[in-house]
Amino acid sequence: MPATGEPIELDRPVSWVALVGFMGTGKSRIGWELSRALALHFVDTDKVIERVAGLTIQQIFEVYDEATFRSFESEVVERCVALDQAVVSTGGGTFTRDENRRTLLSRGPVIALRASPETILERTRKHPRVLLQVPDPLGKINELLAVRKPFYDLAPIQVSTDGRLRRDVVAEIIARLEAWRDDEPFDFDAWQWEYQRWQNSTSN
Repeated sequence: MPATGEPIELDRPVSWVALVGFMGTGKSRIGWELSRALALHFVDTDKVIERVAGLTIQQIFEVYDEATFRSFESEVVERCVALDQAVVSTGGGTFTRDENRRTLLSRGPVIALRASPETILERTRKHPRVLLQVPDPLGKINELLAVRKPFYDLAPIQVSTDGRLRRDVVAEIIARLEAWRDDEPFDFDAWQWEYQRWQNSTSN
């Protein structure tokens, strides 16, 4: 045990991580849970953009345009990489811009969260997004994913959130971060088997 007054060092795999991916893949919810699990601060870039601009995301698009929003976004990304002890959740289009992608990848591990178009549509119905306010939102999701997926695929860690509990996704992310830190290949099947065995043992 450390002496009184000395900081306690947590055995966390990383002290900074960014989550990228399409809207509705769970970046904000998973990011919050991950930050709690790792005892890190949680930062949502969309929320920071709204504070910087003094407008909601929708108002920025309505009053200005997407180019203005992306300018705010890049400024916020630069601020976020200067942070320490943080889990950073980014917007759906953040990682598609070269400057943002280079900035995030040079800072630390980047995790892309994935989900099917149908799952994304279901998750975003309750909170309509500016880009999906069209007659055929599922078609728009597929259209945007076709353009953005090649960029998301550049993230070194990929995790699916389809049909999964948040705690299970967080557990996988932490395991992948440990492998990333130790520069070891990650065996998902072996991890899933061990994790399921642990889940079964704790439920008995």
